[in-house]
Amino acid sequence: MKDKTLKAFLDEKVELYNRPDFIEQDPVIIPHRYTQKEDIEIAGFLSATIAWGNRVSILKNGLRLMEMMDDSPYQFVMGAGEKELKKLNKFVHRTFNDTDCLFFMEALRSIYLNHGGLETSFSEGLTKTDKDTDVFPAIMHFRATFLSAPHLERSVKHIANPAAGSTAKRINMFLRWMVRKDDKGVDFGIWSSISPSQLCCPLDVHSGRSARKLGLLNRKQNDWKAVIELTENLRQLDAKDPVKYDYALFGMGVNEG
Repeated sequence: MKDKTLKAFLDEKVELYNRPDFIEQDPVIIPHRYTQKEDIEIAGFLSATIAWGNRVSILKNGLRLMEMMDDSPYQFVMGAGEKELKKLNKFVHRTFNDTDCLFFMEALRSIYLNHGGLETSFSEGLTKTDKDTDVFPAIMHFRATFLSAPHLERSVKHIANPAAGSTAKRINMFLRWMVRKDDKGVDFGIWSSISPSQLCCPLDVHSGRSARKLGLLNRKQNDWKAVIELTENLRQLDAKDPVKYDYALFGMGVNEG
């Protein structure tokens, strides 16, 4: 496809998939239960963290975790004592277990108490010279901040490291939720310190398959280099909002093969 034809095709697919009825079975529906910024951030971050495997299981466990947190994630993170934290002792989603969950509570509390909150813990990684690049340094800064809380080595794997080649799919997805601004009712657009133009496209088997079929990605391996290649090509279609095409690529990969 020529660029203009490809853009028109993908723009049409974005309109098809970037809408609330498509996300009813997507983990982004969990933070949509809340209105307070901090509740949305924490619910979104935790939901994105466990967003791998069966989608029914992801939603079930994400909702269960919110219930364990008294359906008030920010208040729970900031105020839960030893007795309240014991509610998390039986939580498990695949390899993310209660030990990891308790560490995440401690790390999140530290981020809000000592580092200005989740938004700042990412945006402080961006310097003035980074403003026209991407969120790689923001992710690395967040990762270092998050892992500064005491933790077991087993928990490190749940915070992606793009410097080691990870696609950081779930973090990029979370950032898309927080940063992208449109009137479609899917992404929240509640963060202003990061520009949508800086976002990197979440890459998984579904979006990767679609991107390769459309000639947007040549690299065979799904890693951070592939994320950059895909995002750079999407910027050729929309420099201000390249990651809106995540909907088209993922939606086609899941629903259209």
